[in-house]
Amino acid sequence: MTTKAEAVGHAAGHHAHAALDNLKRGVWVFLASECIVFGSLIGTYLALWGRSTSGPQPHEMLAQVLPETIVATFILLLSGFTMALAVHAVRRGNVGGLQLWTLATIVLGAVFLAFKIKDYAHLVGEGWTFASNIGATTFYTVTGTHAVHLAVGLVWLLAVLVNSLRGRYSSENATAVECAGLYWHFVDMAWMVIFPVIYLLEFAR
Repeated sequence: MTTKAEAVGHAAGHHAHAALDNLKRGVWVFLASECIVFGSLIGTYLALWGRSTSGPQPHEMLAQVLPETIVATFILLLSGFTMALAVHAVRRGNVGGLQLWTLATIVLGAVFLAFKIKDYAHLVGEGWTFASNIGATTFYTVTGTHAVHLAVGLVWLLAVLVNSLRGRYSSENATAVECAGLYWHFVDMAWMVIFPVIYLLEFAR
């Protein structure tokens, strides 16, 4: 016979599980909307591609930062791998592994962001600003939107790291980490589309 306390505990556990499932579904819906945002930005970039007729041309400017951007892209790809290891660790109940790989992901993401800030500083220093021409405007809009999303991801991962140090995650309570992982992989994959479209396409003229 189930006692009242057991029944209450079972109900609480059921509600908590349902809340976590709703959280994951909510993240999927959010990411779907973000796909629309990035799809619209990239579509606009392609629609306006090659229409810059004055000022420094995109292919001339991007050639100056392409080598560093390739390195930064590899770093971001690596961060996706470390994020996957963090999720795998928490699913196994390995909190130490979660902390290690989450920290590694944060460091790699921060390095990528530092590369992009350095590239922006160089391009602006060369006179290619947001208002230079259509190519510059669309470039800064698309890559800047991605950079903002990555910065949000870093804050989210910092929160995951802090909460893991407080003992809030386990193999039975890993959904919040999985949601952070979903977001980070989205940011990762968005760049895998942005990089060839914006950087490599300029050299396919």
